[in-house]
Amino acid sequence: MNPLLPLLLQLESHISNFEKTNPKVSNSTVGWQIDHCLLVINGIIGQIEISDPSKYQPKWTFPKFMVFTTGKIPRGKAQAPKVVIPTQVATQEELIAKLAAAKNNVLKLDSFSENQFFNHPFFKDLNVKQTKKFLTIHTKHHLKIIEDILK
Repeated sequence: MNPLLPLLLQLESHISNFEKTNPKVSNSTVGWQIDHCLLVINGIIGQIEISDPSKYQPKWTFPKFMVFTTGKIPRGKAQAPKVVIPTQVATQEELIAKLAAAKNNVLKLDSFSENQFFNHPFFKDLNVKQTKKFLTIHTKHHLKIIEDILK
């Protein structure tokens, strides 16, 4: 089973709390955290889908080594690219629609060539296997923030 599917279900279970916030944890709402995760998942898989596997260039980077080895993204150490930062507050209906798209996109990952890829700003080219791992780590990172907001 794809490790992202249960994480998407966890995100879905928090949609009802989309307006909640806790400034001690984050200046953003639970809905923002969910929206960001879905923008990342849908955006990255969209990039992989149109990538040319012959142009994949694996590269070792220290940030990738650290995150992939520990399975954790340190809080507050990196800024997300503007393309995956929600610009307006999503409604519950919009989150549900983006979640449905993410579920479909995650299922598509297994149909791609192993060296289809996307270029991460810190980790460089990530192929399908590495992307699954990154998306899992990234989504868990934001689920932890959501759980801390709701405490």
